[in-house]
Amino acid sequence: MDEVFAALADPTRRAVLQRLLDDGPATATALSPSFAMSRQAVVKHLGVLADAGLVTAERHGREVRYAGRAEPLVDAAAWLARTGAAWDRRLARLSRQLGPSAG
Repeated sequence: MDEVFAALADPTRRAVLQRLLDDGPATATALSPSFAMSRQAVVKHLGVLADAGLVTAERHGREVRYAGRAEPLVDAAAWLARTGAAWDRRLARLSRQLGPSAG
Protein backbone atom coordinates (compact mmCIF):
# COMPACT_ATOMS: atom_id res chain seq x y z
CA MET A 1 0.00 0.00 0.00
CA ASP A 2 2.99 2.32 0.52
CA GLU A 3 3.71 2.20 -3.21
CA VAL A 4 0.09 3.11 -3.99
CA PHE A 5 0.15 6.17 -1.75
CA ALA A 6 3.61 7.18 -3.02
CA ALA A 7 2.43 6.91 -6.63
CA LEU A 8 -0.73 8.89 -5.89
CA ALA A 9 1.24 11.63 -4.11
CA ASP A 10 2.16 13.11 -7.49
CA PRO A 11 -0.63 15.14 -9.16
CA THR A 12 0.54 14.22 -12.65
CA ARG A 13 0.37 10.51 -11.87
CA ARG A 14 -3.10 10.96 -10.38
CA ALA A 15 -4.20 12.71 -13.58
CA VAL A 16 -2.66 10.01 -15.80
CA LEU A 17 -4.36 7.27 -13.78
CA GLN A 18 -7.69 9.12 -13.86
CA ARG A 19 -7.42 9.50 -17.63
CA LEU A 20 -6.78 5.77 -18.06
CA LEU A 21 -9.63 4.83 -15.73
CA ASP A 22 -12.06 7.23 -17.43
CA ASP A 23 -11.10 6.78 -21.08
CA GLY A 24 -9.63 3.30 -21.18
CA PRO A 25 -6.25 1.99 -22.31
CA ALA A 26 -3.83 4.29 -24.11
CA THR A 27 -0.22 4.46 -25.23
CA ALA A 28 2.30 6.85 -23.72
CA THR A 29 2.44 8.57 -27.11
CA ALA A 30 -1.33 9.18 -27.02
CA LEU A 31 -1.18 10.42 -23.42
CA SER A 32 1.75 12.82 -23.71
CA PRO A 33 0.01 15.73 -25.53
CA SER A 34 -2.67 15.87 -22.81
CA PHE A 35 -0.02 16.41 -20.15
CA ALA A 36 2.33 18.77 -22.04
CA MET A 37 5.31 16.51 -21.47
CA SER A 38 7.46 14.18 -23.47
CA ARG A 39 6.54 10.60 -24.14
CA GLN A 40 9.54 9.54 -22.04
CA ALA A 41 8.30 11.55 -19.06
CA VAL A 42 4.86 9.92 -19.36
CA VAL A 43 6.54 6.48 -19.53
CA LYS A 44 8.37 7.23 -16.25
CA HIS A 45 5.09 8.16 -14.55
CA LEU A 46 3.43 5.04 -15.96
CA GLY A 47 6.32 2.95 -14.61
CA VAL A 48 5.73 4.25 -11.08
CA LEU A 49 2.00 3.57 -11.44
CA ALA A 50 2.73 0.07 -12.75
CA ASP A 51 5.11 -0.67 -9.85
CA ALA A 52 2.26 0.25 -7.49
CA GLY A 53 -0.14 -2.05 -9.38
CA LEU A 54 -2.27 0.88 -10.54
CA VAL A 55 -1.71 0.28 -14.26
CA THR A 56 -0.95 -2.70 -16.45
CA ALA A 57 1.04 -2.67 -19.66
CA GLU A 58 0.24 -4.85 -22.64
CA ARG A 59 2.34 -4.95 -25.77
CA HIS A 60 0.56 -4.89 -29.14
CA GLY A 61 3.23 -5.12 -31.80
CA ARG A 62 5.45 -2.07 -31.37
CA GLU A 63 2.99 -0.29 -29.07
CA VAL A 64 2.52 -0.67 -25.34
CA ARG A 65 -1.01 0.07 -24.16
CA TYR A 66 -1.50 1.00 -20.53
CA ALA A 67 -4.72 0.37 -18.64
CA GLY A 68 -5.74 1.68 -15.23
CA ARG A 69 -6.52 -0.70 -12.39
CA ALA A 70 -8.90 0.41 -9.64
CA GLU A 71 -8.36 -2.59 -7.34
CA PRO A 72 -5.41 -1.10 -5.41
CA LEU A 73 -7.51 2.03 -4.83
CA VAL A 74 -10.17 -0.09 -3.12
CA ASP A 75 -7.58 -1.37 -0.63
CA ALA A 76 -6.26 2.16 -0.03
CA ALA A 77 -9.79 3.52 0.47
CA ALA A 78 -10.58 0.73 2.94
CA TRP A 79 -7.43 1.57 4.92
CA LEU A 80 -8.39 5.26 4.95
CA ALA A 81 -11.91 4.41 6.12
CA ARG A 82 -10.61 2.20 8.94
CA THR A 83 -8.10 4.82 10.02
CA GLY A 84 -10.69 7.59 9.87
CA ALA A 85 -13.13 5.56 11.94
CA ALA A 86 -10.46 4.91 14.57
CA TRP A 87 -9.75 8.64 14.83
CA ASP A 88 -13.49 9.39 15.04
CA ARG A 89 -13.75 7.01 18.00
CA ARG A 90 -10.74 8.61 19.71
CA LEU A 91 -12.10 12.11 19.21
CA ALA A 92 -15.54 11.07 20.49
CA ARG A 93 -13.94 9.62 23.65
CA LEU A 94 -11.94 12.80 24.17
CA SER A 95 -15.04 14.92 23.69
CA ARG A 96 -16.92 12.85 26.29
CA GLN A 97 -14.04 13.21 28.75
CA LEU A 98 -13.89 16.97 28.29
CA GLY A 99 -17.62 17.32 28.79
CA PRO A 100 -20.40 19.23 27.01
CA SER A 101 -18.63 22.59 27.01
CA ALA A 102 -15.82 21.15 24.80
CA GLY A 103 -18.00 20.69 21.70
